[in-house]
Amino acid sequence: MNRTVTIEVKQLDRVVIRFAGDSGDGMQLTGDRFTAETASFGNDLSTLPNFPAEIRAPAGTLPGVSSFQLHFADHDILTPGDAPDVLIAMNPAALKANLKDVPRGATVIVDTADFTARNLKRIGYDENPLENGELEAYHVVALNLTGMTVESVKEFGLSRKDASRAKNMYALGLVSWLFQRPVESTIKFLETKFASKPDIRDANIAAFRAGYNFGETAEEFSVRYEVKPAVMPTGTYRNISGNLALAYGLVAGAQRAGLAMVLGAYPITPASDVLHELSKLKRFNVTTIQAEDEIAGVGAALGASFGGALGVTTSSGPGISLKSETIGLGVMLELPLVVCDIQRAGPSTGMPTKTEQADLLQVMFGRNGEAPLPVVAAQSPADCFAIAVEATRIAVTYRTPVIVLSDGYLANGSEPWQIPSVDSLPTIDPNFTVEPNATGADGKPTYLPYLRDPETLARAWAIPGTAGLDHRIGGLEKEDKTGNISYDPANHDLMIRTRQAKIDGIARTIPPLHVDDPDGTAKVLVLGWGSTYGPIGAGVRRVRTVGGKIAQAHLRHLNPFPSNLGDVLRSYDKVLVPEMNLGQLAMLLRAKYLIDVVSYAQVSGMPLGAAELAGVIGNLVEETEGIDDDARHLGTAAAKLTHWDHLEGAR
Repeated sequence: MNRTVTIEVKQLDRVVIRFAGDSGDGMQLTGDRFTAETASFGNDLSTLPNFPAEIRAPAGTLPGVSSFQLHFADHDILTPGDAPDVLIAMNPAALKANLKDVPRGATVIVDTADFTARNLKRIGYDENPLENGELEAYHVVALNLTGMTVESVKEFGLSRKDASRAKNMYALGLVSWLFQRPVESTIKFLETKFASKPDIRDANIAAFRAGYNFGETAEEFSVRYEVKPAVMPTGTYRNISGNLALAYGLVAGAQRAGLAMVLGAYPITPASDVLHELSKLKRFNVTTIQAEDEIAGVGAALGASFGGALGVTTSSGPGISLKSETIGLGVMLELPLVVCDIQRAGPSTGMPTKTEQADLLQVMFGRNGEAPLPVVAAQSPADCFAIAVEATRIAVTYRTPVIVLSDGYLANGSEPWQIPSVDSLPTIDPNFTVEPNATGADGKPTYLPYLRDPETLARAWAIPGTAGLDHRIGGLEKEDKTGNISYDPANHDLMIRTRQAKIDGIARTIPPLHVDDPDGTAKVLVLGWGSTYGPIGAGVRRVRTVGGKIAQAHLRHLNPFPSNLGDVLRSYDKVLVPEMNLGQLAMLLRAKYLIDVVSYAQVSGMPLGAAELAGVIGNLVEETEGIDDDARHLGTAAAKLTHWDHLEGAR
């Protein structure tokens, strides 16, 4: 029967979509492809992959559910969204695990193939939620996606099991039709990915096209949605994940310093992608070493720095614990070393695929003795590029290990990135010593490896084998200037204070903290670091939309702090510090500036929510300004604003 229903095209300014299914259903691949289509269309976007730690969790179970959330819009956005407007659930477990996040009125597309009594009972359903009225609050589209997929690829002669594996592409085709996404990039991707398996390639492409065509002909859909491209500054953009941006930033930093780069790393979630990406970039004078353990990885990197290269090591919290002794050695040797900590939920091995900000105190103080290090933190996936370049600048200029903090949310999430011109990146001068830099007691030229630059306090750096520049290294305390072993108390005190002064002096090259306070009358400042940037910004926008006066600032340099931070903190009545830990930055601020900041802590393994933060911020503004609760409810009003209120993107 020919379709006679007229398809309405509804204009939206933003949409949040979540794909959910078993960890073997290809939800991450599906989300990645929809993201690529959306990026090529020109929308602003932000993503949140969420998957089990197990390589293959038990099929059909709640712990085995994998999801991928994408927020895309026709304007600047900051987060992957608090709640999905469209949920695509590939089995009962995916529906149950995600339904709590879905607001009333949202669209729920469900694959009905696995809604058997056995599968429902397995996850705690006594009745079929598709039949008992439990989903009445949602617009439910129940389809046998698996059966439809098998039917669409039967000409390729695949087994039912193999044919059903293409159901994620069928679902992707359907959603691509629903939101008018360009499909050419996905077809080209499938042609390349499965080039050596023609039947699998053709089946996936056929399933994708069948899903797209189903949207055109099915009675279930009378509306399509359009989200126009976002208006962005002129430039060349690409979609980029945090880990990929970090890899590119490390290479860019090494290139701007004119140094070979050596990565010593041991695979660990969620940092492994940096190793994978850098291993592809040998043409940029990058050497990657997959070491036998974390300690060997950092040792190889530090040895490379001694040899005149830029040493880099990547890990997550558990690996940083193991690397701590060698990082301390790097402090004593005063050599450049970039240590990237892609944080995950702890302690111990914790929750490997969940995000957290719980390593700040570890990287600040997790070494014996007085061993100060610069610490910088990325605020978004794209910012991982810039923060890697900045870490390289500091490490090379000041001859010190530098800690780069990212986390699982940034590492796996993605957003549009404006590719910078090479000329816009800082030039980094390693300033190698190539000849004797002093005169010895005998009147002959000599080399003093711990003779310091009077401005930066960085020691001399000579490549081993340079004639006349022989010197020793090791973990024992160094004598000032000569680098000889010294147990002299006065010298030890001098060297401890000098190393601290060197790190403190980095603040002179850090931009002052920028505060976003539109009319300068706010009494409350929200201060964040790392990946809380997006949720805080979205929460602040909500509060401002309902009339609240609020200031916002974000730290990218955590040691040393920007030189104006103390003055900024003291200029507000209240300072709120949201963190995905139990208040680590809040502790540091209280200790250093004697200001009783207000800590808002969450350690759920998930990013902070914009609505949640808007409620907290609004309530604090009311309390600080003495607003009568009966007169106004900033927190409640801001928190209740929904995705459809068009608030997160308000300028």
